[in-house]
Amino acid sequence: MAERQLNYRERALSLTRARGIARARDFKAAGIPLVYLKRLTDAGDLVRLGRGLYQDPERVGQSVAHDLAEAARLVPNGVVSLISALRQHELTTQLPHAVWMTIPHKSRTPNTPGLRLEIVRATGKALTAGVKHVEVEGVQVPIYCVAKTVADCFKHRRHVGEDVAIEALRDALRQRKTTPSELMKFAAIDRVASLMEPLIKAMQ
Repeated sequence: MAERQLNYRERALSLTRARGIARARDFKAAGIPLVYLKRLTDAGDLVRLGRGLYQDPERVGQSVAHDLAEAARLVPNGVVSLISALRQHELTTQLPHAVWMTIPHKSRTPNTPGLRLEIVRATGKALTAGVKHVEVEGVQVPIYCVAKTVADCFKHRRHVGEDVAIEALRDALRQRKTTPSELMKFAAIDRVASLMEPLIKAMQ
């Protein structure tokens, strides 16, 4: 019995390290009884981040992007966007009060106690284009590329502020993190090409 418990412990810790942030369903799928999760958190081997979310204690708070990893686990159909993506791309000094995510238009609003989210919705290419992945605390986090993020800021300028969008555009070009042609490609997808084109020309 003791040997089986040790095996469960090793498997649970291995799973958590591999996934960065593991969900209760991940442990269940691996055949690890959920009762062991409480024992492991009580023993300090795991940290419970929120309902059904667990992490290796050595990884907790390692990065300012920690909330992005947690959001990616809680909202698997979402993509980190807008202010949170700008922050990750080092295009703003703002510290987001929540994780900004774009989700499919008809998806339910996620329920994430303990983690604040700002949700916007999109369909088609406006949802799927320009998605890349960055590794944060062992979690593969979907996030929009620089050009798509800037275009999204213009599309959702009422939410983030037009000044934020213009500053992001200026900094992205100045720091050569994207190109005018790439920006115009995503501006067309987001239907903000007529707004962005004169600004891009003025900044070149």
